[in-house]
Amino acid sequence: MTRSKTQSFSGTTDSAPSQRELDNRELALLAASEGIVLLKNEGDLLPLSTSRPLALYGAGAACTIKGGTGSGDVNCRETVSIYQGMQEEGFTIVSGQWLESFEKDYEDSRLSWRREILEETGQKGMEHFFDIYSAHNYQMPFGAPILEEDLDQVDTAVYVISRTAGEASDRKAIRGDYYLSPKELEDLQVLCEHCEHLVLIINAGGPLDLCELDDYPEIESILFIGQAGMEGGRAVARILSGYYNPSGKLTDTWAFHYEDYPGSQVFSHMDGDTDTEPYIEGIYVGYRYFDSFGIKPRYAFGHGLSYTSFAIEPGGLSLEDGHISVTCLVKNKGSKGGRETLQVYAACPQTETSREWKRLAAFDKTDFLSPGESQELKIAFHPDVLVGYHEKTAAWVLEDGIYGIFVGPSSDDLQVAGLVQVPETLILKRTRHICPLQKELEEWKRPDDLARAFSASWRREADRLKAPHLLLDSDSIKASLMSAGSGPIDQYVGQDIHDASEDRRDDDADLAKIRERLRTLSDQDLIALLTGEMSKWQDNAIGASGVSVPGSAGETSSLIRDLLGLDPAIMADGPAGLRLVRDYMVHKEDGTVPGQGIKDGLEGGFFADPVENPDQYDIWHQYCTAFPVGVTLAQTWNKALLKDVGRAVAGEMEEFGIRLWLAPGMNIHRNPLCGRNFEYFSEDPLLSGLMAAAITAGVQEKGRVGTTIKHFCCNNQEDNRVGYDAVISERALREIYLKGFEIAVRQAQPHAIMTSYNLVNGIHTANSCDLCTVAARQEWGFEGLIMTDWTTTSPQGGSIAWRCIAAGNDLIMPGCPEDQEDIGQALARGDLSRDQLLECAERIVKISMGNN
Repeated sequence: MTRSKTQSFSGTTDSAPSQRELDNRELALLAASEGIVLLKNEGDLLPLSTSRPLALYGAGAACTIKGGTGSGDVNCRETVSIYQGMQEEGFTIVSGQWLESFEKDYEDSRLSWRREILEETGQKGMEHFFDIYSAHNYQMPFGAPILEEDLDQVDTAVYVISRTAGEASDRKAIRGDYYLSPKELEDLQVLCEHCEHLVLIINAGGPLDLCELDDYPEIESILFIGQAGMEGGRAVARILSGYYNPSGKLTDTWAFHYEDYPGSQVFSHMDGDTDTEPYIEGIYVGYRYFDSFGIKPRYAFGHGLSYTSFAIEPGGLSLEDGHISVTCLVKNKGSKGGRETLQVYAACPQTETSREWKRLAAFDKTDFLSPGESQELKIAFHPDVLVGYHEKTAAWVLEDGIYGIFVGPSSDDLQVAGLVQVPETLILKRTRHICPLQKELEEWKRPDDLARAFSASWRREADRLKAPHLLLDSDSIKASLMSAGSGPIDQYVGQDIHDASEDRRDDDADLAKIRERLRTLSDQDLIALLTGEMSKWQDNAIGASGVSVPGSAGETSSLIRDLLGLDPAIMADGPAGLRLVRDYMVHKEDGTVPGQGIKDGLEGGFFADPVENPDQYDIWHQYCTAFPVGVTLAQTWNKALLKDVGRAVAGEMEEFGIRLWLAPGMNIHRNPLCGRNFEYFSEDPLLSGLMAAAITAGVQEKGRVGTTIKHFCCNNQEDNRVGYDAVISERALREIYLKGFEIAVRQAQPHAIMTSYNLVNGIHTANSCDLCTVAARQEWGFEGLIMTDWTTTSPQGGSIAWRCIAAGNDLIMPGCPEDQEDIGQALARGDLSRDQLLECAERIVKISMGNN
């Protein structure tokens, strides 16, 4: 199929790197370098001298994985491997022959993988391509055996373990995925037998089981690089050489055993039931569980080493501008320059209400500190960080008692910084109940004996240190809430239910004119605005239904232009950068473009069909920057850096004509096997919300383009993602799985939210008025557009089109004629009103107004 383009083409015919590309690659390199975590460094093996001969092995050494698969991929110009990066850094690599042999095996295995997928697609039909692709995750080849004679020249080896994952399929607790493969164990055994020192690099989107390596003392250093984007290889090489001092910190808890994770045996496919997912752990997710239940992890939340050492000296607590401020002096007491991340935690009173032992309250990162240099950090957080949700009273409550405030470089290395006393229980905000349980759920309760022991332990420590004491009485809380403004809770103490959406004033003259124009439209035209552009040339594929920009995910209806004179809003996938087609062809004579479907946009066009008579076409390029994936970005713990990444993405959006970036992804890492964890930030909602807010602030700084935070909500597994029902208590939903979205909305007001495929307590999220209207709009004051994920209203998706509109989910993507028919029938029955259509259409049009 072809289409003719009347507007200018996106991208460029110039194949040379632009200055924008070069600048953004430098930023991607910096982000990767700050996001890499040094997990272990016994005997200070790292950094390594570049003059030291090294053996480099492992699947990810020559073919480093930059990111996950599916819509989270980025079709960049090139990816720098660890091998290439180390060569550029000046390392002497003695295993070049093995690495070059592996590259050949890699290319052959990729072609075989491609043939397998295309053959099955030919049998089942093109409409099944994405499902087939998702079900056949590419597996790296094993590589040749490591020969003993190849190790005669070296005493140090570097071994890279790689894993890939993507949407529509969860990881598996099997060898070659969560567990090491037999070939990896064989390779590591050979290396440990013939080398005195070994550096292990983990190039994966999440944790692996490392227990089988505990018997190898030669493995002295471990780097977790996540999936570090197109510049990951250079970042790794510069950390190995000491050019960069690692400063990344884990955003997840790494357990010793998979069974240590809460709910591990009922997650997704683990119990054979992917239809119903009971969130039996409740609020006890990640470190909240490990802390509260006394389970020792391998690496704690917030863990990350440096080539230098830092001393942290708490300096006191104060109440300033309605915020609790913690002052600390951080000194570099080592021999190398570096940066430290200061983490602040609050220990909750262990009353009759089951609460986690501690939660992250705030964090900040020092400047680069030279040896002997100090910096005073004052980290502030609002008292609303301390609240919990009480289901019986449907309210956010600040319980009376003593809250311990701790500071340190990780969640398991903390000092008491002070005490905050709340003399009486205060109801801070009343809400409406949302998403009631439809099935029985028996949640875990914290062990009371451990809770009392934890509380007594830190209270004794606080008394011993004579820790500062801060009183938060009712007047202080009221003043604090009044000063919060856009904070997570911004209402008076004890105020009754309030619709935050009523606070918004709308005196924009242009919008008023558009609103009047919308009222003159026919019902049919109004309904047509509520679905994406349905092009006859484009297949209705996930993440590839864009018309105006090749490889874009989709766009709003062209009727916006025809009826209102505004440009449709074009959307591109994320969240590690823009996912567009890297190259496309334009016919030299008639300007037609061969149709760009899902095959053309995946894996850099690896599955694309050849174009007949290529000499008749000009090649256009859309080189986008592949930044590190979400988890690696979050491991920087650097909000300013993520804002810079957002600014860079915004520049590319404007260059290619993209209005909405379908990112950042911010679902909670509930379990390490979730196939899409690499896209998301953390197991912690505060960290997730602040990172999403930082990126959004960067993207939306100039007001011309915007983010789409996703997937709203409880998209915590990929197997049967369109059909599974998250059975969850309201408290866990609000405190863990909605909190990050709430923070992002209140702090950064993203232009859009994307609902998820799954159900929450029996209702698809796109059909949930409780989520789209009550929580997002009325409670949080969200002003933007809410859209569905792609094809969620298809027969396989399960959502109902008219119920999306009734729920406040404004836009159905990518849209189909059946959606419009369903909405029209609901309007005729009286299940929808014209006013509801107008409200949704207005929010869609407001997004397009940002283009003009």
